[in-house]
Amino acid sequence: MQSGRGDINPGFIRETAMAFRESRILLSAYELDLFSVIGSRTMDAGDIAHYAGTDVRATDRLLNALAAMGYLHKEGVAFRNTPGAQQFLDRNSPDYLAGLMHTSHLWESWSTLTEAVKAGTSVMKSMGDRGETWFRPFIAAMNDRAKSQAPVVAKLFDLSGVHRLLDVGGGSGVFSIAFARAAGHLHATVFDLPGVVAMTGEYIQQEGLAGRIDTMPGDYNHDKPAGTYDMIFLSAIIHSNSFEENRVLIENCAGALNSGGTIAVMDFIMDESRTAPAPGALFAINMLVNTEAGDTYTEGEVRGWMQGAGLVKMKRVETGFGSVIIQGYKKD
Repeated sequence: MQSGRGDINPGFIRETAMAFRESRILLSAYELDLFSVIGSRTMDAGDIAHYAGTDVRATDRLLNALAAMGYLHKEGVAFRNTPGAQQFLDRNSPDYLAGLMHTSHLWESWSTLTEAVKAGTSVMKSMGDRGETWFRPFIAAMNDRAKSQAPVVAKLFDLSGVHRLLDVGGGSGVFSIAFARAAGHLHATVFDLPGVVAMTGEYIQQEGLAGRIDTMPGDYNHDKPAGTYDMIFLSAIIHSNSFEENRVLIENCAGALNSGGTIAVMDFIMDESRTAPAPGALFAINMLVNTEAGDTYTEGEVRGWMQGAGLVKMKRVETGFGSVIIQGYKKD
């Protein structure tokens, strides 16, 4: 795989090895909620530290670094948010990136990469044991990532014959919301863990779609979906599972399809070398440090699961967002 990042030389290696510094500075400022403390005001380090509950000198140095990185403006001894920081990092803004707390959580798991490579699996707690303090930022991050993509993805499908849609591991319901808005006749069900669907309901209520989207609590790796559906959608699901878990999951989903119905899997889809697309190769490491057996999978593997479940007429659809949809149909 070509890195696309220039020749590998000592300077490049050192720059890459030290790239964590700016990430850690931003994430610490986010965790401390410094951008919200400042808001639309101009404040010195002492006042900011007072409201944030931090040490004055250390806060000043962190604020200086943020100013050097372009997140803050410094005027004399006082600081103010840049327009972008206030728009996206102040929790009082409607454009606040709430999902960055999940990125902060990933810092902890990525720090265990060496141990995970030795062990062959994550050395962190399993996702199901991490609780709401982990899941709520995770769901917010997935919602933030998908909310601009979901309406575009919904338009890639012919939904004219889709009356019942199952959104497996649907999280916030962001894709169900997009599908419901794209087709007025469609009713969607979000199938996810009990603790997650409680949050799903909040997102659905906010969007005013409680009458057209419902939830089904359960574990898709242990519970077969109830009911039958014209379309079953799995976005960013297969990468959390082992090969065998995905084989069974697709088989169970196929069993819940009406004749002529379709399963659509959207995820990183790797080439046979597993080095492209590059973001997918990096994401496989994210799965290594965060899951028991998650991975990114090739198109041949996804098609194999579908074929084994009796699906036909499989096709590949590019989303334009780096992910790919592999779609298969149940025989009439």
